[in-house]
Amino acid sequence: MTSSTASALTTPELEALAGAVARRRNFAIISHPDAGKTTLTEKLLLYGGAIQQAGAVKAKGEQRKVTSDWMELEKQRGISITSTVLQFDYSGSTINLLDTPGHQDFSEDTYRTLAAADNAVMLEDAAKGLEPQTRKLFEVCRMRRIPIFTFINKMDRPGREPLALLDEIEQELGLTCWPVNWPIGSGDRFRGVIDRRSRQVILFERAERGRQSEERILPASEAAASGLVEPDLLAQALEELELLDGAGADLDLELVHAGELSPVFFGSAMTNFGVRPFLDAFLELAQKPSPRPSSAGAIDPIAPGFSGFVFKLQANMDPRHRDRVAFVRVCSGKFEKDMTVQHARTGKSIRLSRPQKLFGQEREVVEDAYPGDVIGLNNPGMFAIGDTLYLGPKVEYEGIPCFSPEIFAWLRNPNPSAFKSFRKGVNELREEGAVQILYDTDESKRDPILAAVGQLQLEVVQYRLEHEYGVQTRLEPLGFSVARWVVGGWSALERVGRIFNCKTVRDAWNRPVLLFKNDWNLGQLAEDHPDLELSAVAPVVSGVEPIAL
Repeated sequence: MTSSTASALTTPELEALAGAVARRRNFAIISHPDAGKTTLTEKLLLYGGAIQQAGAVKAKGEQRKVTSDWMELEKQRGISITSTVLQFDYSGSTINLLDTPGHQDFSEDTYRTLAAADNAVMLEDAAKGLEPQTRKLFEVCRMRRIPIFTFINKMDRPGREPLALLDEIEQELGLTCWPVNWPIGSGDRFRGVIDRRSRQVILFERAERGRQSEERILPASEAAASGLVEPDLLAQALEELELLDGAGADLDLELVHAGELSPVFFGSAMTNFGVRPFLDAFLELAQKPSPRPSSAGAIDPIAPGFSGFVFKLQANMDPRHRDRVAFVRVCSGKFEKDMTVQHARTGKSIRLSRPQKLFGQEREVVEDAYPGDVIGLNNPGMFAIGDTLYLGPKVEYEGIPCFSPEIFAWLRNPNPSAFKSFRKGVNELREEGAVQILYDTDESKRDPILAAVGQLQLEVVQYRLEHEYGVQTRLEPLGFSVARWVVGGWSALERVGRIFNCKTVRDAWNRPVLLFKNDWNLGQLAEDHPDLELSAVAPVVSGVEPIAL
C-alpha cells in the first residue's frame, strides 16, 4: 500500500483517480419476473464484449446457459434468486452491472443491491406495462434518489401502444419520461427505432441466435426511400415523435440524475434489437459514481482515503472450496491489493490480501479498484452486511435495514448427528441475508425460526442446506404473517406487561420481535397499548455481534 492511499494524493494520482471515476458507470436492473431481465443482462454482456455468445434462461440442446445465473437452483428453475456482479469494459468505460433477483420472494436482496447502485434500469414488458414488483422496486429507487432509465422490452411481440406505456409511467409513478429513441412498428412489424436527438433511423435485422443483431443506420429521408422499412410505419413513428417534441418534457441531465426524469428506450432483448443504442446512450447520460452520505458527511469519490461498504455476503459460490465472499462497493479513493484497512464496526485492522474481481461465479485476483467498482473479499466470518471499511479518518456509511418478513416456519433438523453441519449452514445463510433467523424466547426450544418475504426463500434455504452442507431439514409453518420490532427493546416490552394475540420471539441481535396472525391483531395491540412503539423495519445494528445458533 502506498502512503498516499490514506493521505493527500499527488496531482498525477488525483488526476488518475478522477479519470478512473469518470470512466465508471454502475447500475442495477429492476423488473417484475419474466420481463426479460436475465436476457437483457446477457445481451449487454454480449455487446460489451464480455461474452462471445449470449445464452437464454432455459437452455435448449447446445445453447449455452446464462452467465449471471450461476447457482444450480437458478439454472434448474430458470430464475434469478441471488444478486451477482458483472464488470466489463465498453467504449472506453468500465461498467459494473449489479444483477438482482427478479422474483419478488427475494426483493430484500434487491434492496441491498440497490444500496450499492448509482443508476437503475427499469425493465418493462411492452404488453404488460407496469407490474407490482416493478412498482415496489421503483419506490426503493425513489427513496434513494437513484437515476432511473426505462427499457421497454419485447417490442417484437404484440403489446400496448408506446404512448400509452409512457402515460402509465408518468401517471402511476409520477416519473416524467423522455424517450431517447422511438419504435418503428411493433410485434412482427417491429423494424427498428429512431434516435430522437439525431433523427437517424436504426433498422435491425435478425442475427444468429446469441449473436449481435445487424444494424443499418440511415437518415430518415434515406430510410423512407430505401425500401427497407414500410413507409406507413416510418411515417407514423415520425408523426408521434413530432407530437412528443411539441408536448413532452425537455432532456435535463440534472433531473435525470435526481431521479425525476427517466430516459426511455424501446427494444427487444431476445432479438438484440435496441440493445446497442441503449448501451451507447446510457454511458452518455448515466450518473458516474457520486458522493455518498456517511457519519462524516457526504464522501466524495475522489477523496484520497479508500472507503467502501459491504452490501452482500454469499456462501459457497464455489462449492469445491466452501468459500464465503463479501461484496464490497468501493465509495472513495483507490483500493489496492494487500492494503490494510479499518473495520468500522469492530475497530480492528484487516489486511485485504486476496481481493477478487467478480463476474458471475468466475473470479480473478484484482490488483486495484476504484469508486463504482465492486470487489469480492474472502469472509472468514468477520464481515456483516452494512459494514464499512476505510483508511484515514473514521467514516461509517448508512447501514442496510432488514424488512418485515411475512412467512414464518420452524426449521427442524431430524438428524441430531448432523447438528454441526446444520448449525454451520444456518449461521452462514443468515450472515449472507438469504433469510432472517428468529429464536423462541424459551431457550429450551433450540430450533431456529426462518422468517422470509416469500415461500421460495424457504425452499432455497432447504435446498442449499441439503446440497451445500449435506443436511436434510423439515419445515413446520407458524400461523403468523406480520412481524414488528419493539422500539425500545425488552425494557419497553416489560413496561407493557402481558400482551395477547401475538408471539414474542428474539432476532439474531437479541431484540424483541412480535409476530401477529394478521394486521387486525396488530391494530388491536396498538389500540390496547398506544405507548408501545413498533417498527416494520429492523433498526440498523452497529458494534454488536449477532447471536449464532
